[in-house]
Amino acid sequence: MNIDFALVLVVLTSLTGVIWLVDKLFFRQGRKDRAVQNRIEIPREPVLVEYSRSLFPVLLIVLVFRSFLFEPFKIPSGSMIPTLLVGDFIVVNKFSYGIRLPVLNRKVVSIGAPQRGDVVVFRYPRDTGINFIKRAIGLPGDTITYRNKQLFVNGEKIAASSAGRFKSSDVKCTMPAADARLFGEQLENANHDILLHEHSRSRNGQWVVPAGHYFMMGDNRDRSNDSREWGFVPEENLLGRAVGIWLNFDFDKGCADLSRVGDGIN
Repeated sequence: MNIDFALVLVVLTSLTGVIWLVDKLFFRQGRKDRAVQNRIEIPREPVLVEYSRSLFPVLLIVLVFRSFLFEPFKIPSGSMIPTLLVGDFIVVNKFSYGIRLPVLNRKVVSIGAPQRGDVVVFRYPRDTGINFIKRAIGLPGDTITYRNKQLFVNGEKIAASSAGRFKSSDVKCTMPAADARLFGEQLENANHDILLHEHSRSRNGQWVVPAGHYFMMGDNRDRSNDSREWGFVPEENLLGRAVGIWLNFDFDKGCADLSRVGDGIN
């Protein structure tokens, strides 16, 4: 079951804020006046009001920070190996591509747009309750060609230099496939590694990116469910740009790689 934490946070913040405000406007002074008239100690706030007053500012700060500044995400799959590994907990810059209202995800302030090579978190077009993370390969108007494991953008071949095999010594928790090979790829200003598997077929095709959409691919090119399978990502599905790793812990394997903490994402 997918829980919409943004919705839960908005509901809790609104509820505690309303309870605190209604008590302040209509009931608090009455409690004080009755206590003065009866010459008794002013009674404590009702438990619900006390908790609401304490929690509201905390929830509001978390809501603003998470919705408009930075939000944590966890990497659940290997589609972005070697850039991101299973168990990476990442930080996403929420204002890179504009400020959006929580839950509604409606843009209210335009700031920027994805650049080719950005690692982007977005809502999966076929099920917006699921978040995906991929690399932005195609911008609106681009023609993307993938042929024999070679990427072309607007007819230009994207250079990919061999960096040898992806070995178990390269990572601590993720076991690489025996036929996995590393390549260094240069996408304009984004210099990053990709992973290709010698015995996997190439998912060939050509796509023209429509206006207001983006073409996304995983760095683990032969093990990624991406735009080659399900098409383009609409601009309104964008959540932000992945900027750093704050923890690595693979709960399934009980394995952590603390050397990745603090690494930036290129």
